[in-house]
Amino acid sequence: MSRKALITGITGQDGAYLAHLLLEKGYEVHGLARRSSTSDVNLGRLQWLGIEKDVRIVDGDLLDLSGLIRTVSDIKPDEVYNLAAQSFVASSWQQPILTGQVTALGVTNVLEALRLAKPDARFYQASSSEMYGLVQHPVQSESTPFYPRSPYAVSKLYGHWITVNYRESFGIHASSGILFNHESPLRGIEFVTRKVTNSVARIKLGLDRELRLGNTEAKRDWGHAKDYVRAMWLMLQQEKPDDYVVATGRTSTVRAMCEIAFSHVGLNIDDYLVIDPKLYRPAEVEILLGDPSKALNILGWEPTVTLEEMICEMVDADLNRFS
Repeated sequence: MSRKALITGITGQDGAYLAHLLLEKGYEVHGLARRSSTSDVNLGRLQWLGIEKDVRIVDGDLLDLSGLIRTVSDIKPDEVYNLAAQSFVASSWQQPILTGQVTALGVTNVLEALRLAKPDARFYQASSSEMYGLVQHPVQSESTPFYPRSPYAVSKLYGHWITVNYRESFGIHASSGILFNHESPLRGIEFVTRKVTNSVARIKLGLDRELRLGNTEAKRDWGHAKDYVRAMWLMLQQEKPDDYVVATGRTSTVRAMCEIAFSHVGLNIDDYLVIDPKLYRPAEVEILLGDPSKALNILGWEPTVTLEEMICEMVDADLNRFS
């Protein structure tokens, strides 16, 4: 019989790519999705990958423990990937309580559902490089102290440590991937890389005149989501659960990322980029640079897509959307 996987947040960027990967490996894939009374579940990313009919969508919410227990009891998954969250950093200052409920306590609910209904399932928690925040070391590894700088990052840190706690207290095979920034054509428009590629496409096609950004000197370690979901899967194939940094080991400024996008369509960035102080974060994270050595040595994982390749792919995808 094929292995069963349950993915929370399956309609997001990572959920879609992970579902695609697991289907290729012969899994039976179930996805937890929150449904409202006014709209159906948005399967756009799954449709983009051509797999919307191959996954089994289950109604659910991370805040509903009884529903999670029922879902786990019904599916009896071998692996559970918790990717659902309020994941936009900027929104976490506007909705700090909701962010804490979903991104922090929601992790506890999933773990508790597993502890009660399927304690032998393997669990993956999507931790974040934002937990490093005001970085304590120039390069961040699994042993670097955390210093979160947003409600989102604080919530992710709770989720990270509660995963460690359930692993050590209840023997659950629970691993955390401390993922640095990872993007793709499926990235939400609110995230800076997609905001850039979308704007560049609009400017190239004459639909817009400028790109407004905040701190373009912030540095990030950017990789491709397709590479990073592969690391998630590899973590759950190990005999022992653990925590891993997933990163490229290369950092670039936001401006440098923008230059790649503008150059790809033959435009000069200085003709269109506008710095807007209103778009600065209340507490900025100036630089993130991950050390993926542990993932390479233990998981055999390394990235395959460069920043340049990824940004060009995203620009082309946005050009195709508008064209």
